[in-house]
Amino acid sequence: MGRKKTDKIVFENIKVLDAGAKGVSVAKAPDGKVIFIPNVVPGDVVDIQTFKKRKAYYEGKAIAFHEFSTDRVEPVCQHFGACGGCKWQNMAYEKQLFYKNNEVFNHLKRIGKIELPDFEPILGSEKQFFYRNKMEFSFSNARWLTEKEIESDEDLGNRNALGFHIPKMWDKILDITECHLQEDPSNAIRNSIRDYANEHGLAFFNPRSHEGLLRTLMIRTASTGEIMVLIQFFEENKEQREALLNFLLEKFPNIKSLQYVINSKPNDTIYDQDVILFHGRDYILEEMEGLKFSINAKSFYQTNSDQAYELYKITRDFAGLTGNELVYDLYTGTGTIAQFVSKKAGKVIGVEAVPEAIADAKENAKRNNITNCEFFVGDMKVVFNEAFIAQHGKPDVIITDPPRDGMHKDVIEQILKIAPKRVVYVSCNSATQARDLALMDEFYKVAKVRPVDMFPQTHHVENVVLLEKR
Repeated sequence: MGRKKTDKIVFENIKVLDAGAKGVSVAKAPDGKVIFIPNVVPGDVVDIQTFKKRKAYYEGKAIAFHEFSTDRVEPVCQHFGACGGCKWQNMAYEKQLFYKNNEVFNHLKRIGKIELPDFEPILGSEKQFFYRNKMEFSFSNARWLTEKEIESDEDLGNRNALGFHIPKMWDKILDITECHLQEDPSNAIRNSIRDYANEHGLAFFNPRSHEGLLRTLMIRTASTGEIMVLIQFFEENKEQREALLNFLLEKFPNIKSLQYVINSKPNDTIYDQDVILFHGRDYILEEMEGLKFSINAKSFYQTNSDQAYELYKITRDFAGLTGNELVYDLYTGTGTIAQFVSKKAGKVIGVEAVPEAIADAKENAKRNNITNCEFFVGDMKVVFNEAFIAQHGKPDVIITDPPRDGMHKDVIEQILKIAPKRVVYVSCNSATQARDLALMDEFYKVAKVRPVDMFPQTHHVENVVLLEKR
């Protein structure tokens, strides 16, 4: 039997209708099926070549433009298109906010099937570029080649790369010369490391054969101006490692925390690795409304510091605290929201599954002289039970900021059992939030909704919902 033919169909003069999930846009084929296409803007009229056909949809790419959308803008980044990072950079920012707001509304309406108040207007980010406080880059000795390079007959020379993974390709790295996501000296640090490594013959990692010295680079910056740099080496080579780290310190003496990891296991996650301090201290300080938070190499902290402040203000406002309430902060992370609302609460109890995060939370509370916050480690669906509530008291308000998967149904059941007056639900995934709100709908009505844009130029959106007891 021969292989099944997958005909590549070309659809001509198709108008792009909407922005869809995960940053791709949506059009309709003449046969009525949906087509998903990247790197186009609603309003564009294009010819589309399909490369995947499914029962209900096609996936394709634009091969010719007949009309450009009035919502189009010129992308500022030279890597746009090849890099999978800022998929919406070619769309006017006001329109990005419109589609984000729409997505939240549609999820809450269609999945939640619940009655909604008028949304408060989506809060845009003042900074639309250079807003991230954490970036991670990968080294590779076989960089991703652009179509132009492949077609040229020129000798491509050095194939080393320090940059980002190409979407859906675990072993392909795009070499990045200028990224518009993190403030300087982020670009200068990354480019200096690559130049130094090339000049001194340091081996870049090969993810297929698992060889090489340099594996990943993480740069964290804080609004206080403090900088952390962490280099992950695949193997120890004391002489080369020390020379590179000393070079960095000499060139960037304002690095507050310089650390490294030696990791020879198959994956490059550092969470189960020893992080070794080379210079300075093992954390940097972030500041918000006079509160100081220490951030170490493994800490979770909202990646857009300025907009995190806005998000937390909305959360505190929705909680409607008068100074006497007992507040539970579920999925508290390093306790930033808990400490942020503590001055307006009687007492705050934070719960989180990651022990290191709770250690950070306690440390930060001590640093900030906060005495009305207590933090506990445990898997939420296990620890958040009758005995826990009997011990710590029945909350007046619950703030919950779960991971992308939303809340476990046992956690929702427990919230409904305790029946606090108000629940403030912060979410980075309005689809799972909508599912959870539907489960609570019998006992709680949605009183307020406010989407918040934490990640300009991408499709991601946060959402804050206030639930009030019926």
